[in-house]
Amino acid sequence: MEEVEGFANGTLDYTQLKGDTGPLVYPAGFVYIFLGLYYATGRGADIRLAQYLFAGLYLLNLLLVFRIYCRTNKVPPYVFFFMCCASYRIHSIFVLRLFNDPVAMAILFLAINLFLEEHWSWGCFLFSLAVSVKMNILLFAPGLLFLLLQRFGLLGCIPKLCICALLQVVLGLPFLLVNPVGYLTRSFDLGRQFQFKWTVNWRFLPEEVFQNRAFHATLLLAHLAGLGLFALHRWHRSKESILALLKDPAERKHASPPLTVNKIVFVLFSSNFLGVCCSRSLHYQFYVWYFHTLPYLLWCTPTTKLAHMPKVLLLGVIELCWNTYPSTVCSSLSLHICHGLVLLQLWYGTAPPPAPQPPQPSRRPAAISKKAQ
Repeated sequence: MEEVEGFANGTLDYTQLKGDTGPLVYPAGFVYIFLGLYYATGRGADIRLAQYLFAGLYLLNLLLVFRIYCRTNKVPPYVFFFMCCASYRIHSIFVLRLFNDPVAMAILFLAINLFLEEHWSWGCFLFSLAVSVKMNILLFAPGLLFLLLQRFGLLGCIPKLCICALLQVVLGLPFLLVNPVGYLTRSFDLGRQFQFKWTVNWRFLPEEVFQNRAFHATLLLAHLAGLGLFALHRWHRSKESILALLKDPAERKHASPPLTVNKIVFVLFSSNFLGVCCSRSLHYQFYVWYFHTLPYLLWCTPTTKLAHMPKVLLLGVIELCWNTYPSTVCSSLSLHICHGLVLLQLWYGTAPPPAPQPPQPSRRPAAISKKAQ
């Protein structure tokens, strides 16, 4: 509320928008949405009303997520109990802390629903709107770019990318006209340092390593390598080179497999999960970045009857790690182990089936006829 109060009073210089927790570091969409909350709650005074609004947002978010899962038909129904009722941390993020992360994720899930209905332009519009609330949505961007290229080719996906870019310009225009450098460096600061005391995933490292730029570069390289491997070997299933995605779909030698519901969801959710695994730091509110995608990531691979319980246990351990405050060496290591197990089962569980081998010629000697004898 303090960060948007300056904008309510007419301040358009982004570097001057700040509160007790520090300067405003989110794009312009955040300002407009939370300015609406600022006025709806009597300049931030009616906290109970804000909680009711966020409770409604929580239910809407669940509705959008359930609609996606209903279309995929992969996750057993009992898992939704854990998604709805078993996460203290998620309820806290939505209804107690009132963060902007769930706002961004709800818009993102609405965009994914539109992608599943083949409304790609409107989906890109809402995807960009979600980015304008918080930049973590960009973790889905590599997957979305892959899907756009597969569906439309390079020339066909350029208008969709222009929709994303144009919305960012329109939303940020009042601030860009006053201090463009200040707006861009504050709202899209990819090099921002995080405080060690809030990290959930790297508590087992010394603080000097956590803050080291070489460590950050290593994580970035690991992220890019993971995206490259998944794009080449798990997302791309055509007989042609991945560069064939740049061509118009009608001009490709081998038609790309159709974009099914599960293909769209798998590519987007795995793209985001790879980014979460390689994040420089995860704070407690960041759990909502991937909490609602975890059931799909665990159950999108073939699951035997005996494998259901270990997957539920994995969800429970991840929840326990996020509920440990302050984080400990044990909770951070456990979180990485769980992430690693999810990645391994994604990699091996979605491997393409081996190509059928041609029948081997029989080595048995031909029978000799009686006449020849």
